[in-house]
Amino acid sequence: MPRPLETPAPRAADSEAARPYLSGRSYGRLRRTVVLATAAVSILPLVIISFLYHDQYERSLRAETIDGLARQVTNSKRTLEFFLTERRSALSFIVRDHSFAELCDLEALPRIMRSMNEAFAPGSFADLGLVDAGGRQLCYSGPYDLKGRDYHDQDWFYRVTRRGVFISDVFLGYRNNPHFAIATRHERDRSGYYILRATINADVLAEQLLTGGLAPHDDVFVVNRDGVLQAPSRRYGAVLRTVPLKIPYATAEVQVLELEDERHQPIVLGIAQIADSPFILVSIRPQVRLKSGGLSLPRLLAFLLLSIAVILGVILWGSRQFVSNLRAENLRRAELMHKVEYSNKLATVGRLAAGVAHEINNPLTIINEKAGLLKDLVNLEAEFPRRDKVLGIVDSVLGSVARCRKVTHRLLGFAKHMDVQSETIAVEELLREVVGFLGKEAEYRNVTITVEAEPGVPNVESDRGQLQQVFLNILNNAEAAVKDGGRIDIRVHAADERRVAVSITDDGVGISADNLERIFEPFFTTQEGAGTGLGLSITYGIVQKLGGDITVESEIGKGTCFTVLLPIRRKG
Repeated sequence: MPRPLETPAPRAADSEAARPYLSGRSYGRLRRTVVLATAAVSILPLVIISFLYHDQYERSLRAETIDGLARQVTNSKRTLEFFLTERRSALSFIVRDHSFAELCDLEALPRIMRSMNEAFAPGSFADLGLVDAGGRQLCYSGPYDLKGRDYHDQDWFYRVTRRGVFISDVFLGYRNNPHFAIATRHERDRSGYYILRATINADVLAEQLLTGGLAPHDDVFVVNRDGVLQAPSRRYGAVLRTVPLKIPYATAEVQVLELEDERHQPIVLGIAQIADSPFILVSIRPQVRLKSGGLSLPRLLAFLLLSIAVILGVILWGSRQFVSNLRAENLRRAELMHKVEYSNKLATVGRLAAGVAHEINNPLTIINEKAGLLKDLVNLEAEFPRRDKVLGIVDSVLGSVARCRKVTHRLLGFAKHMDVQSETIAVEELLREVVGFLGKEAEYRNVTITVEAEPGVPNVESDRGQLQQVFLNILNNAEAAVKDGGRIDIRVHAADERRVAVSITDDGVGISADNLERIFEPFFTTQEGAGTGLGLSITYGIVQKLGGDITVESEIGKGTCFTVLLPIRRKG
């Protein structure tokens, strides 16, 4: 279906510079300029500020994460060191406060162990034993049958004899249960030395780790220098399993490092050496990322996209309103100026048409009177020679006079507004009458004009003379557009239940897209040196006055199709 055209404003014939401001293309460029400029001013700062904020927020969160991890490792380190120092000091006090004989008393050693567990948390010490210089356990208090066990080949025994005080790694030992030993050596006058040894279960060591407040993916654990777990880990499992992560060299100072784990995932690692022990405290946290509660990168992008969409929506709506109002105001202003010029030209045309009609009507009146007189004279003579032939010629002259009067009447319609006179019109018959006006010229140029109507097309209520003028103007343009031997097809069909459509299609030169927007403007013509540019403008005005609409489609080199939509019933 042909697309409907917006009602164009008349152009100022003497103001070529004003034409771009009346075309939709120029307002389209203006709107794009407004949208791009406003969007750049509003969206670009938003994007820059958002990413700066995201970067600053990530830096702050990263610093907070590193500081928080350092505090956690520091607190856990202090707790573990205090825990080990207390128990080492307790053993040193006992071995100095009691003689060898007292410690070897079968009743004294269990009593000392009970006192130690009462002084500390219950279950702090798993057992207590006295070992001689040969590594043989002389006395033992605990749940296992370890009296008489030989430890001379144990690593802890070798180290305590050399250092005096020693805390071992976690090991299974004879009891096959993860534990570690705290041992202190005491000189025995001239008969050598003996060792007081206490063991603590590995789960007691794990209880000293400050795990409160850890995030689900965080981890804190203890390893020895070989990377063997001394306390269970969320990531790496139970005690005595080897950690696949390469632990950097640890010092007494807390270190926080950023590196990759065994899966090459970025992590933040906090490590510290527990003083006077083989233990290394390790805390792992995934590399700093914006948490779900903060502004993560996906959320930032979603926020930006939503904000940009809202801003663009407001800009598009505002620019459309601004440009539409500006265009409407310019068109109203141009229309007022054009109407003045249009009225002046129409007045000139009207005066010319009135003069021509007057000059033609005077001879027509004489011809009409003389023909009537001749008819009366023939009728008075009963035996008038060739009576019927003469009367036929006279009637033909009278009919031609009437037709000329209609032509002059239509000529006056170009220059003044005429009231619509409604009557029931068969559109196909009307079109065939109009085609008859052009028959001679079409025949001379060998232009084929066809009229086709769908069966059952209803009649319309309209003004016959003005409809003739509409279709005559369109057909004149079509005939001027086609070459000799061309074709014009007229088709009448029902557009819908309320309107009848008349399509007039030619195979002429066509109309360019630029001119297509302006063909209904007064005094606009593509025929250089010919035409006034009023035909289609008047046609458009008549169709609108009759309550209809007119649309056009065209393509250069293929032809043009005008479609006139007429209401079946006139309103009012």
